[in-house]
Amino acid sequence: MNVSSVVANPLDVKTDLLCHIINPESNDALELKSATYDIKSIVDQCIGDLDGRLGKVVTTTTHLEDTPRLLFAGSGSNITPDTIRDIAGVISKRARELKVKQFAIVCPDTKGHHNVVSQIVEGAMLALYDFDDYKIEKADPKPDLTIICKQDVEEAVRMAKLTAEGVIFTRNIANQPPNLCPPAKLVEFADAISQNEKVKCTVLSGSDLTEGGFGGISAVGQGSANTPRLIVLEYNGGDGPPVALVGKAVTFDTGGISLKPGERMDEMKFDKCGGCAVLGTIKAISEIGLPINVVGLIPAVENMPGGQSYRPGDIIRLYGGKTAEILNTDAEGRLILADAIAYAEEQFSPRCIIDLATLTGASIIALGCDTAGMLSDNDDLASDVYESGIRTAENVWRLPLNSDYMEMIKSKVADIRNLGLGKAAGTIVAAAFLKSAVKSTPWLHLDIAGTAWMQSPSKKRSYNVPGATGFGVRLLLDYLRNI
Repeated sequence: MNVSSVVANPLDVKTDLLCHIINPESNDALELKSATYDIKSIVDQCIGDLDGRLGKVVTTTTHLEDTPRLLFAGSGSNITPDTIRDIAGVISKRARELKVKQFAIVCPDTKGHHNVVSQIVEGAMLALYDFDDYKIEKADPKPDLTIICKQDVEEAVRMAKLTAEGVIFTRNIANQPPNLCPPAKLVEFADAISQNEKVKCTVLSGSDLTEGGFGGISAVGQGSANTPRLIVLEYNGGDGPPVALVGKAVTFDTGGISLKPGERMDEMKFDKCGGCAVLGTIKAISEIGLPINVVGLIPAVENMPGGQSYRPGDIIRLYGGKTAEILNTDAEGRLILADAIAYAEEQFSPRCIIDLATLTGASIIALGCDTAGMLSDNDDLASDVYESGIRTAENVWRLPLNSDYMEMIKSKVADIRNLGLGKAAGTIVAAAFLKSAVKSTPWLHLDIAGTAWMQSPSKKRSYNVPGATGFGVRLLLDYLRNI
């Protein structure tokens, strides 16, 4: 989808479909009302029909050669950044339904012009995302978008396009079927990112893992014919210690010996979404050129039952030396993440560690499908990520994590156990396991089990389409930009 911007009077822009976002309390579309009597009459009628209602769209034709169609979209009286994304998505979908080749959106005359432009670009591009890699009949072509502004916003458009492309890249990987996207396939996606000269890709596998002390990654992956990998992407764009991003990538999760119920098990292809988000974030920051150092670590495994699978009752040694008692092989994500987190801290001495994982169903029970659980041992880091969540509408909510919860993962036969006490505090206990892998680096965990793909019930936003959402990419990019 081509996206561009222009500084002009809207009626001077040649377009198949001229679109306005209408706030009932403002004077939007003034340039149309001052055009001709006929146009003013059409505009008044359409805006009257619209009544400013959020999400409602009215279209009409005109006698103007350069502007044959007009579209008006209601914003409601309470405009938020996410409202703009959502409306831009609604407009884009209607433009494609009308089969126009090109459409233009007039940027609302509000404060934070560059931010509004970013929200329009993100909403429009993400709403028109299709995953049709394996379909003979492809989706309709995406129309080109022009954003009409009162000032130069070219850089804002560029940044927003690269951000949206990072999300789309993430969605494309996350939506891949498990038979065609084993751990080795994720390596191919990482290699493609490393074509950027500022990105270095290293992959640990085989004896690198078994002899290197990666007991969690090795144990979880040993039941599958698809051998595990630890993918490391280093982006060097600035000075100082890097930010470490760690993403869980279980390319398919049967639960292992502790087999999951069959219902909706097909959705376990999305258990790789944390790792996919890290891949998409590294891609975006390398193309944007952020002046910062970032290292991404993606432990990639397939969790399968078989003769070589690890078992409930096993004791394994994690990277860094701690032993873990296995009580349930479906609590596998914390095992591979603990290895990667400890390795990140030891090898890269990062300024902070942020991990993302579709880790616990308990997170969905606690917070639903629109907010990710957040746990951290550092108040400043947690505050910064929370604010990024507000700005991007990738919302997070902090849960407690104190010494009482750390007690819940103590084992009688090993250093720690991979389950707590019954079903109590499932999300927090999983995070406590991860915290045990960190020595002194500020650390934050995001449980994205509810937000990583479209589930029901969830808040309907036009820019989130069926399948993976790409949650986390926009959040991380905002955080990294604001460091």
